[in-house]
Amino acid sequence: MLPLLHVHHIAIICADYSRSKQFYTEVLGLRILREVYRAERESWKLDLALGEQYIIELFSFPQPPARLTQPEATGLRHLAFAVSDIDLTVLHLRRHGVVAEPMRVDEFTGRRFTFIQDPDGLPLEFYEQ
Repeated sequence: MLPLLHVHHIAIICADYSRSKQFYTEVLGLRILREVYRAERESWKLDLALGEQYIIELFSFPQPPARLTQPEATGLRHLAFAVSDIDLTVLHLRRHGVVAEPMRVDEFTGRRFTFIQDPDGLPLEFYEQ
């Protein structure tokens, strides 16, 4: 058995660094831990935390290819955040001009959830705990 402890972080490559930085920090409210420019790669790397937990590495690269399909493509399907109040979450997103999909209910747990897309079309889920 591998001695896995937890997910350390999720790496996301964005097409427009400024737009994605604003989305993840101002709309979603993630906290910046570190931001560095790597000149040799023409790339920004932004380390983001949710509360005290390091969670996302946001990268920029020159002309990254677009995501090919939604969400049933090989690779990361979506990123899900647990929320305490899904209605307040959707209201907050709407105030920032982010449109959420219609509310769904998990058939196994009875919990409500919805999806949005980040600035590059990555599906983000908000799941009420």
